[in-house]
Amino acid sequence: MNHRMFRLLLNIYPPYWGTGIVVSKVAPDFTEIVVQMKKRFYNRNYVDTHFGGSLYSMVDPFYMLMLINILGKDYVVWDKSAFIDFVKPGRGKVKAVFSITQETIFDIVEKTADGEKYLPELAVEIEDEAGETVARAVKTIYVRRRLDSKKPENEAIFPLRKT
Repeated sequence: MNHRMFRLLLNIYPPYWGTGIVVSKVAPDFTEIVVQMKKRFYNRNYVDTHFGGSLYSMVDPFYMLMLINILGKDYVVWDKSAFIDFVKPGRGKVKAVFSITQETIFDIVEKTADGEKYLPELAVEIEDEAGETVARAVKTIYVRRRLDSKKPENEAIFPLRKT
């Protein structure tokens, strides 16, 4: 699926549409995604700040989805666990920028080459409009190369791969 269709589908996905979460950018190679959320009456809590569940929803699936698209069908990719630390109350618009470097991709490919599972931990910060951290999340992703695959489907995206 191309990055534009991916972005459109996420933006009409009911759990995101219903909480006001907007995917504002998806890089063509899926190595960066930007997600935003404005505070609305339906995603705020009793003390008029962003509801913690909505903040977590902003960061829930994105690293997994990015790796599925980057690595291709020769890999099994799942969310394994998550941790979120609410640093300060979120007011107004908040934003999270997800980024996966080529070094991280190379590391995953290298550590799963023999079909072994690998559990990278990927962090993201949710920031307010002033650039201050509202919450920090760490996602642990389960990645394993399928044993029946011969080589990665997206060989061209691994420029750091040693030959």
